[in-house]
Amino acid sequence: MESVNSYEGKRISVIGAGVSGTELALLAKRLGADVFISDTSEISEEKLNRFREAEIKWEMHGNTDQILNADLIVAGSGISPQTPVLQKAEEHGISVMGELDFVAPYLDGKIIAITGSNGKTTTTSMTGYFLEKLGYHCLTGGNIGNALAKAAGEHYDFIVVELSSFQLHWTKQFRAEVGVVTNLAPDHIDWHGSYEKYVEAKANLFRCLNQGGVPIYQKSDQDALAVSGGFPLQWEKAGPADGIYMDETNSCAWLVRGGEKKKLFDFADVKLLGKHNLENTAMACAALAHFGITVPGGLIGGYTAPGHRCAYVGEVKGVVFVDDSKGTNVAASVTAMRSLPNEKVVLLGGKGKGEDYGPLAEAVVQYAAFAVLLGAEKEKIAEALRAAGYEKYVLAGTMEEAVEAAFEKAAAGQTVLLSPACTSWDMYSDYGKRGEHFSEIAKGIIEREG
Repeated sequence: MESVNSYEGKRISVIGAGVSGTELALLAKRLGADVFISDTSEISEEKLNRFREAEIKWEMHGNTDQILNADLIVAGSGISPQTPVLQKAEEHGISVMGELDFVAPYLDGKIIAITGSNGKTTTTSMTGYFLEKLGYHCLTGGNIGNALAKAAGEHYDFIVVELSSFQLHWTKQFRAEVGVVTNLAPDHIDWHGSYEKYVEAKANLFRCLNQGGVPIYQKSDQDALAVSGGFPLQWEKAGPADGIYMDETNSCAWLVRGGEKKKLFDFADVKLLGKHNLENTAMACAALAHFGITVPGGLIGGYTAPGHRCAYVGEVKGVVFVDDSKGTNVAASVTAMRSLPNEKVVLLGGKGKGEDYGPLAEAVVQYAAFAVLLGAEKEKIAEALRAAGYEKYVLAGTMEEAVEAAFEKAAAGQTVLLSPACTSWDMYSDYGKRGEHFSEIAKGIIEREG
């Protein structure tokens, strides 16, 4: 693998031995560097074997000053600039680079980069799915699972990459042909220090577009992102200005570009639940339209979203169960409640992110017939509900108790919705395990009551 950026004989330290950090270290070694990798947690034996085979040195259970014995430090995905050893590196004049900038020179393919507070994984996987089914050689990766470093040195027609605000914080040299910000809402404030800094990181994506690159975003987020042009998304009939138009009158999505109006899809083509998934589909289709690619309606209907994102679980006695365990912040849960049809009995709570639950309570008042609260934040959410004048809730100690209580309160025509507005870490190792447990209990109720 050759590049204008040669690391032959250079000393490179990588911080973080997660999915991205491991692949960064292996890439640096392939580029001829002397590599050291450090992680504050346990490194699995499988990864250690890979490091041994590649002759990469490592440490775990902490970041020591050995990291500073380097010409360059590369921060894996999620590594904060406030990490003490990185602050020491700055004092010592050692260059620090983020994951995207390190990998960028070795990427070969048209890049579609997607970020956002909610919906980015669905939009990314959907875009990759469409391209693969249409016969393109495509890598779908980044924050979605496949580390971007895996694409280094191989030619692709398209590289579709999900980017977190953490990755974008570090980015200066990474470039993309299309940048998508699905939406903005408060998230990861503890990492960035403020909502403004979080938005600034998201907006960094548009500063990383190639000349002629296209930004895709919500028109309502235009001022916050300080962006113009491109394809802003709005819910109205197609107008003269360039953009994506979600036309409820005619139940279809349009793209207007250079005065030409093109139908992206009929709403009926989309089989995913919720209006927000119509938006995700429109952004994915608009990104591909930039390259002259049309997505057939049948292909749109064949897409299945990643798990635990407003996923249909089943129905009994007119009550529908929906798993939105990925709703780990207030904005995601508000969107789920607003976007799904019918009145809801909503399950809320888990480990919090320090968010204000006022907007969540307002959504519960508007869209929920009843709320079941569980987890570490249940008392705080109850307090917010009471402040909003809402008393139709109950506290639960376990997921079993919560789902049974929700079904008991639900009437025919209503939806039992798990969309916790919190992380799972107080009760489960990840949101997937939480969603699986909810679905397992719901299916037991369906079998029992059916």
